[in-house]
Amino acid sequence: MSASMKPQGSTLGLPAASALVVGSVIGTGVFGLPSALAAFGPISLVAFLLVTIGAVALAIVFGALAARVPGSGGPYLYARDAFGEFPGFLNAWSYWLTAWAGNAAIVVALTGYVEVFINTDHNVVGSMIIAIVCLWIPVLINVLGLRSMGGAQVVFTILKIVPLAAIAIIGLFFLDPANFGPFNSSGTDGWTALAGAGAVALFAYLGIETASVAAGRVRNAERNVSRATVYGTIACGAVYILGTLAVFGTVSNTDLRSSTAPFSDAANAIFSGTWAGQAVAVVAVISGLGCLVGWTFIVGEMPQAAAKDGMFPRAFARESRGMPIIGMLASTILATLLTVLAYTSFEQVFTMVVLLTVFTSVIPFLFSAAAQIYWLVSRSGPTSWPHFARDIFVAVLALVFSFWALVGTGAEAAFYGAIAFLLGVPLYVWMKASNRRHGLPAPTPWDVAPAAGTGASITASEPAPHGTVA
Repeated sequence: MSASMKPQGSTLGLPAASALVVGSVIGTGVFGLPSALAAFGPISLVAFLLVTIGAVALAIVFGALAARVPGSGGPYLYARDAFGEFPGFLNAWSYWLTAWAGNAAIVVALTGYVEVFINTDHNVVGSMIIAIVCLWIPVLINVLGLRSMGGAQVVFTILKIVPLAAIAIIGLFFLDPANFGPFNSSGTDGWTALAGAGAVALFAYLGIETASVAAGRVRNAERNVSRATVYGTIACGAVYILGTLAVFGTVSNTDLRSSTAPFSDAANAIFSGTWAGQAVAVVAVISGLGCLVGWTFIVGEMPQAAAKDGMFPRAFARESRGMPIIGMLASTILATLLTVLAYTSFEQVFTMVVLLTVFTSVIPFLFSAAAQIYWLVSRSGPTSWPHFARDIFVAVLALVFSFWALVGTGAEAAFYGAIAFLLGVPLYVWMKASNRRHGLPAPTPWDVAPAAGTGASITASEPAPHGTVA
């Protein structure tokens, strides 16, 4: 049954899909972002604006691909459909690694904000207990069903966006030019500073693809995935840029460089009291939990899509209450183990895994932009040249943005990312052998079903015209 034919309670509407994007993008990292950018100075705001333009271009590409290739799976689905099984598998594998290891990183940061109120002496055992509880609460919300997850995402998103937006807007009235410091305080030339600040900023947008990963569960996906992705990305960009500007203008650059809670410092400066900083800590906890709710769902959804094609173990295709329960449980167990390692003497292991996820998170972006370009330039038939020119420009911009992101990960992250790919190869070989497929291609969405609501079947022998989707 397609997403458009399912009962409304079993699908995500536009508000829930948009909340999934915003909730997955804005987690705990935003609360430390201004401190990371302070070393570059206000020039980082220019870099943030450029990165936001690239992220919006990528969001448009995801929306176009979701309309062109129906179903859940997002980057996995698009790479497999355009380039074949193995690239599709690599996208699913790299994205899955990114998601569950990223959940461990999120919960470690979240625990730090919880410990503003409890376990203030940062007892290691206490920290591990808090982190594990915070990892499994989102699992409980998800196993209650899609409606529970979607509703929770909407609530969590509102609870974190409203305070962040309030600080961003109110802070604009308290800006002190003296706090900004030199426009470029990095000690390097402008282009180098832009590249460095951009490398920090671009990872703030990881998660903009989540609506496309869950496209098979989105109502009127051919329209709502695009809207949710673009609207969500723009909303995140506005919060990021205005919030960073407000923090830069209310906290001195010197203090900001050493701050561990820049939004709390900004709130204290605006409202003149420590209570405001503690309130921001509460918002950070809410934000982290909301982010984990979304990523816990996505970390099960991606391998489920691959499992249905025989690219992941079949167990990952199982559902409970319509949710990818095996993927969520297996991934959360792995995230729990990694979190425990993070609080023991194996911090270097944790750092290594986080570094490789930085690299693996960008690979699906690159393949998705490349898939859109492939479909635009390879399809014959009637062409609307103004639409084609617009679509190809946006897709190329998204591809350039993805390459920039890939280069920005650095040599060490690339090294660990390559290792992550190699770890996936034995699984691919095993799945191919166990399914006795021996090189036979998986069925593509072109052979299965048209995009919901198009009213026409698109098959491999009936190419889609240029410029019809974007």
